[in-house]
Amino acid sequence: MLAQFDRGRHSRDAVKQFARNFQLVITGGVFASLFLALVFAVAPQLHERIHPDTATSQHECAVTLIALGKYQQSDAPVLVSAPQPAVQFSKIPALQSVWVPAPFLGACIFEHAPPAHA
Repeated sequence: MLAQFDRGRHSRDAVKQFARNFQLVITGGVFASLFLALVFAVAPQLHERIHPDTATSQHECAVTLIALGKYQQSDAPVLVSAPQPAVQFSKIPALQSVWVPAPFLGACIFEHAPPAHA
């Protein structure tokens, strides 16, 4: 029974060690890719070796976004035509005031009642 307990503990330790190693590999990969993107951003000749179409205006990758200082968001798409107003909102009729009686106006009579004598 003690051997089974010991074997279970070793398997849990192995899983934890695998999770730590996996986390380190992912973290290292993210840092390495960011470092390479920064290197390619400051060396356009290297960037052109991996992407031959870097001179075109349609080329957009992490390296060009970092080089342009737009690493948080890309440009909005080009507007092809000006927006047209919706038909149902193109003509708004003039507002007219309407008197609505207060529904609880009759209840104000009880506000000014004479004091109660005990």
